[in-house]
Amino acid sequence: MQVIRLEALSDNYIFLLHDVKQNTAAVVDPAEAEPVLKKLKELKAELVAIFNTHHHHDHVGGNNQLIQHFPQLTVYGGAEDKGRIPGQKVFLQHGDRVHFGDQIAEVFFIPGHTRAHIAYYFPPIQSGETGDLFCGDTLFAGGCGRLFEGTPQQMVNSLSILRSLPDNTRVWCAHEYTQKNLQFALTVDGGNTDLLSRYDQVKASRSRSEATVPSLLGEEKLTNPFLRWDQPTLQSVTNSHEPVQTFARLRGMKDKF
Repeated sequence: MQVIRLEALSDNYIFLLHDVKQNTAAVVDPAEAEPVLKKLKELKAELVAIFNTHHHHDHVGGNNQLIQHFPQLTVYGGAEDKGRIPGQKVFLQHGDRVHFGDQIAEVFFIPGHTRAHIAYYFPPIQSGETGDLFCGDTLFAGGCGRLFEGTPQQMVNSLSILRSLPDNTRVWCAHEYTQKNLQFALTVDGGNTDLLSRYDQVKASRSRSEATVPSLLGEEKLTNPFLRWDQPTLQSVTNSHEPVQTFARLRGMKDKF
């Protein structure tokens, strides 16, 4: 499975999954249709599925137009999003599986950013390969999503699920927020040498207009403060030794950053 990153809107990423053998495609969170249609035309591929992570317009805005071009495609989304995702036909719950080509993705229910958010995880087929996590707006490179419909407890539970995946998992998050996220991270974890090194790399990449997505989950575990609520440095900064409270205070600080 080939993953093709497409730019959309001001800072969104759409991910086109291409099964080269069958020349079919699926798309994760099509913010708009045009970039997807253009790439499909280049590939001469048929779109068979839309995998939505949640209902926000910058993730489902292209659904209806894509359905018009490919009326037989299947729209997947979380069961709790019923009635909120255009064209949704399949209502997924935690532990479900979805198929694309010869690969199978695991579905995680990860509320927090919204009450219905899900993620799709394609584990590696062979030892030594990377897995692929499509996590919408729950986990970002260097950050996490705002809590619009969920609670800090839900978000910690959700991020714990994602944090438990292998270090060599590629994190395909839906926005190019990395540099700003790491700028905040430095204010709360400035002595973290891994973070300092990552920030320099990201700053250089963005100066060349290069994408910073995907990142690797192992790197997130070392540098992303929203996966590190159990670290003494961050507990000290937030004056809390309770994980959910530590996370909530970090999220509150980021909201004002």
